[in-house]
Amino acid sequence: MRALCRGPCWIVKRPAGSRRHNEAAHVLQYTPSRCGPDLGYAAPNPEALAEMTLLRLSLVFLLSVVVAHPAVAQRAASVKVDAVRKEPLTQTIPIIGRFVARERGVVAAAVAGPVSAVRVQVGDHIMAGALIAELDGEMRESVLAQREAEKGMHQARLEAARAQLQITRDEMQRLEKLKGSTAFPRKQYEDQSHEVVRYTSALREADSALQRTNAQHRAAAIELSRTRVVAPYAGVVIEKHVSAGAYLRQGDGVVTLLNDTDLEIEAEVPGARAAGLAKGLAMRATLEDGTEVMSEVRTVIPDEDPATRTRQVRLVPVKATERLVAVNETVTVLVPVGPGRVVLSVHKDAVINRRGKQMVYVVQEGKAAMRPVQLGEAVGARMEVLRGLAQGDLVVVRGNERLRPGQDVRYKKS
Repeated sequence: MRALCRGPCWIVKRPAGSRRHNEAAHVLQYTPSRCGPDLGYAAPNPEALAEMTLLRLSLVFLLSVVVAHPAVAQRAASVKVDAVRKEPLTQTIPIIGRFVARERGVVAAAVAGPVSAVRVQVGDHIMAGALIAELDGEMRESVLAQREAEKGMHQARLEAARAQLQITRDEMQRLEKLKGSTAFPRKQYEDQSHEVVRYTSALREADSALQRTNAQHRAAAIELSRTRVVAPYAGVVIEKHVSAGAYLRQGDGVVTLLNDTDLEIEAEVPGARAAGLAKGLAMRATLEDGTEVMSEVRTVIPDEDPATRTRQVRLVPVKATERLVAVNETVTVLVPVGPGRVVLSVHKDAVINRRGKQMVYVVQEGKAAMRPVQLGEAVGARMEVLRGLAQGDLVVVRGNERLRPGQDVRYKKS
């Protein structure tokens, strides 16, 4: 006869083949009544059952205290918010355009001569005034030295003529003091007057010769300086036309230079649309990778293509793009086709799709509240709000993927 059970019974079973220290036992069930006639156990003890219930309640209380502790409680989510605001919206049509350089051309030799050296290669970025090539300048250096010597010679002749004229004038003044006396040499006085006229003319001639020599000296210096071919503007060398040893005539090309930092957008706009584009009108353009470029109309060329009925419009980017764009790179220009209107807008990063519906998280009293919205047309990086939001609402634009309704948030504005 087996002993009777004196309390609540737990039937504990260990999986077959398990190791004692590596695999935990599995509690199958708790039986508050008889364990079964085959086991020969008696009914549970009521006092033991009450003690077990009290133990359960104590465990539940301890778990609730642990979960409510600040170290275990959920922390406020850090997010980035943006305010709902009004934006001007204008209906547009996309026009394919391209980037063109405002400065591009062949840098030519200003003087003739053999090429001594070429200082650049294709692909080099150079600044304005940078040396591109050097021509042989020995002959021009000799001419400049000759002009320098002539300049000194004529300067000396001018000084000699000026001194001789001063001596003649001094002598004439001395003779003038003898006028009215019996010792006045009239013939000598008249001869001296003629000498003054002659030396005055010689002084003017020497001065003119010096000026002519100075001009020739400047011309020789310019000729010598032009043996150094320099960049007229900053840019990149896209083609090299000569190498050392070649002979250049005046006007022959040395390199082709492209200013890749001063670009503008060229678009062929239908004549009916181009007529309404005024200088300074702001327009958006989009690169193939999605990068937006804000630009302004610089000019509308008053020449319509009879085949396509379009006019060329040139736009200038308001600020440089984050990446370097290339000449002839494709760009989509959004040309306005009607009058604009002001609409309520929300940043596109705030919109999330939940079960086919467009939702946003709005920050209210430090908590995230999910709100359904109805959206309209795109306004750049923003979307038109038709229903669901009001101006000034703070919506979550970063970190909204992990949020839950009612969750505490810490935020900073974008």
